[in-house]
Amino acid sequence: MDNRLELENSYLNKALGAIKKQLIVISPEYKLVVTNEKAHMTNTAGATHNNALCCHELIFNSPTPCIHCPATEVMRTGKPALRHISLHNSANTCSCLYAFPVQHTDSLEKAIVILDFDLPPLAKFDEKRLTSNVFLRNLIDNAVDGVIAADMTGKIFIFNKAATKITSYSKKDAIETLNIRQIYPPGDARKIMKKMRNHGNGGKGIVRSLEQVAIRKDNTPTPIRLNASIVYEDGKEVASIGFFHDLTENKRMEAELEKTQIQLLQAEKMSSLGKLAAGVAHQLNNPLGGITLFTQLMLEEHELSPDATNDLLRIQRDAQRCSDIVKELLEFARQTRREVRPQSINKIIARTLFLLRNQTIFQNIVIIEEYDKSIPDIPADIQQLNHVFMNIILNAADAMEGKGYLEVKTFMTPDEDMAQITITDTGPGIPKGVLSSIFEPFFTTKEEGKGTGLGLSMAYGIVESHHGKIMAENIADSGARFHIKLPLAAPAP
Repeated sequence: MDNRLELENSYLNKALGAIKKQLIVISPEYKLVVTNEKAHMTNTAGATHNNALCCHELIFNSPTPCIHCPATEVMRTGKPALRHISLHNSANTCSCLYAFPVQHTDSLEKAIVILDFDLPPLAKFDEKRLTSNVFLRNLIDNAVDGVIAADMTGKIFIFNKAATKITSYSKKDAIETLNIRQIYPPGDARKIMKKMRNHGNGGKGIVRSLEQVAIRKDNTPTPIRLNASIVYEDGKEVASIGFFHDLTENKRMEAELEKTQIQLLQAEKMSSLGKLAAGVAHQLNNPLGGITLFTQLMLEEHELSPDATNDLLRIQRDAQRCSDIVKELLEFARQTRREVRPQSINKIIARTLFLLRNQTIFQNIVIIEEYDKSIPDIPADIQQLNHVFMNIILNAADAMEGKGYLEVKTFMTPDEDMAQITITDTGPGIPKGVLSSIFEPFFTTKEEGKGTGLGLSMAYGIVESHHGKIMAENIADSGARFHIKLPLAAPAP
């Protein structure tokens, strides 16, 4: 009986070897279990009983099972399945793959047999197809935009280098574990599919230039522009493909442009207010002079009661205060004569600090100075810049209530065409709600009577007149920092 069984197995093996078509046996995980001699000879990358390869890797060099794999149908239904595959090879147009199940027994695991006939589609590559596939893969993989394709369950089977850059997922992670829905914010994948099924978004199955957000592996958003379409086969939806254009740089440039536009509007507003301030100041100068003069005459030429004298003195003080505001308005309007000469920015700051260091408010303030001695002389009006630095430093001292650290640094900007000055204090910082308004005229956070709100406005105007830039920010721990940039050379007229 054993001899009879051995003889039958021998004839069966020879019969399988004599079949001129390829025959393979795979596990439910698509792993190769055994191949006949024809399949083994044709697929040089495979080997008999090669359990390391999947059939789709051996036959089609695909990381995922084929969309119309008959083995998948067998696993789903438990019945034999036939599939027609179009392969425009030579004079032939079609190949058939037939698959049927091998039921589990005590000595055999469950398996599936796949047989081809009519054409040899299970050949790993013919030369022409190999060249075409390699070119197509390289074309997709090196595209500028991210290319991601997925079946209708969301399983990804195409994921190029640009998609990795946009999402930070590796190609291996994307194809093995990632679902297309994870690339979008929750619910957005469904909305995009709805748009593609709506004819009003570019045509049936298409969505064009949709601004969207892609979610990276670390859950941070990346702005993208999406062009996507549904792939149909025999009128049925079988997959979707999307082209992801990274908008990060575009958004950064838009933000920079918006910031520049705001600065231009601010400069224009300051210029208009400066002209208005100059006109108001000149109109007020004469009546203020008259009030001060006649108040003084009344005090000198008449014997007055103490109450009347106090009233006149109060009038005189308020008139003087108005006169001081007029002076600041004139300074703000930049109507004073400017004397621009090459000056050492380090010496200008050191001079300002020398004048302030011995003031009472600075007794408990530690001043840290760090100067870049390589900065060349810059075109500047020394008096005006003194006023800028004095105003900012006094504001810092007020904010610290006379106790803390004040750091003043000078250095060259990275492109070395401007001198930069930073003034940092350890005060409470600038309230976020008013940070964008501190350079506006008459804006002040000080109590009534303690500030005119023109100091930083005037500083802004002076820096602008020197073709520089000034800005303020809050620092992480506490305190505020002012940045002032001044050009090393005057602009060409």
